[in-house]
Amino acid sequence: MEKRGVLTKMLGVAGTVLVWFPILAPVLLTVAVVIVEREFLFDYLMPAELFLFVPVGSGLLIWAALRAGASWKRIGWGLLAAAALLVSVQGLAVVTGLASGETAVGGWQWVLVLALLAAYCLALLAIGVGSLQLLRRLFAPIQPPAA
Repeated sequence: MEKRGVLTKMLGVAGTVLVWFPILAPVLLTVAVVIVEREFLFDYLMPAELFLFVPVGSGLLIWAALRAGASWKRIGWGLLAAAALLVSVQGLAVVTGLASGETAVGGWQWVLVLALLAAYCLALLAIGVGSLQLLRRLFAPIQPPAA
């Protein structure tokens, strides 16, 4: 049975805010620094640093999707991919020596770590798109059954 009540909508909105926060925070902070300091500073590691928001938000979204009878697979697979990619990024940085400073920034190691970080950000975007699709479904007008 489909439940699109207040609780389900609150779960969806809270989950969406939490999932989009690691994606939007570096962009919004960069814009603020450009306006105030007139200097471009972009922290490309911030989505990884703010990862703890993602499983909490994804959990709320999955809960809302299950209550609403909506597809939760995009959010679940996105969360699994994001977690696996983040562990891969950190593991590769440690193995290659980038994390300790043994290996200088640049070279194939750095490019590979950045590519995995970009894939992690794409997984976050997939979760974010899934959250917006869920909200669209939750807030759509309820259609009466056809006679």
